[in-house]
Amino acid sequence: MTAPIALSGAGALADRFDVFFIDQFGVLHDGTAPYPGAAEMLARLTASGKTTVLLSNSGKRSAPNEARLVKLGFKPGSWSHFLSSGEIAWRQLAEAGQSGLRCLLVARDGDTSAVDGLPLELVDDGAQADVVLLSASESDRYDLAHYETLLGPAAQRGVPCLCTNPDKIMLTPAGPSFGAGRIAELYAELGGPVTWIGKPFPEIYAAALELAGNPDPARVVCVGDSIEHDIAGGAEAGLATALVETGILAASDEDERQQFYRRYGAVPGFTLPGFYW
Repeated sequence: MTAPIALSGAGALADRFDVFFIDQFGVLHDGTAPYPGAAEMLARLTASGKTTVLLSNSGKRSAPNEARLVKLGFKPGSWSHFLSSGEIAWRQLAEAGQSGLRCLLVARDGDTSAVDGLPLELVDDGAQADVVLLSASESDRYDLAHYETLLGPAAQRGVPCLCTNPDKIMLTPAGPSFGAGRIAELYAELGGPVTWIGKPFPEIYAAALELAGNPDPARVVCVGDSIEHDIAGGAEAGLATALVETGILAASDEDERQQFYRRYGAVPGFTLPGFYW
């Protein structure tokens, strides 16, 4: 495998690329505050004429994600577009036009924004569900046994599951914990069918390229903190990749990252200590 080019800051990418697909959690912020220099870096890229698409494995729609960024201190308009896996799933469900489906929504803190406006009936029991939507994980509150009890009856009946947040690890104030992607794996282990929406799967990259105006792929770079999702997904889409050594990799060393490269068959083109100029 070719070794990545180590850069001292993300500003070095600005001369090489015109379009930036940027992950949010682990790159721009840690869920509670922006990383040092990240808000300024994002605004500077956009102001210099770069197309910046914030590409997120969030089960929420794009608008609530954007509102959260502003609340965290990012300047409105400092990015070109926001595209979440939850937005793609919402549009798919809306276009399907099926009304009256009973949906078991797995989200955080009772948030229903992933399905607001859709003709679905929400239920809280897997035995009643016609479809399961995995939007987020509450692994800081519940263990996997809780989700097995909740989802087992649906999985055993072969109820289709949409996982709109494929991240298997999530950042919490107490440290890394299992994400919605791990719950989706559990659902499959219980015998249920899972459709994955988001990175590293190709659909979200095709949608992002369309949002960006179908640019030359050679002028696009994907910036993320997950080798499994951001780097492997970007590489599979034929795009350049840059790994930020924050987020879920903050406590890792070079040997551990090499192991991840081998496990997922993907090496970033560049590495960055953080998303700052």
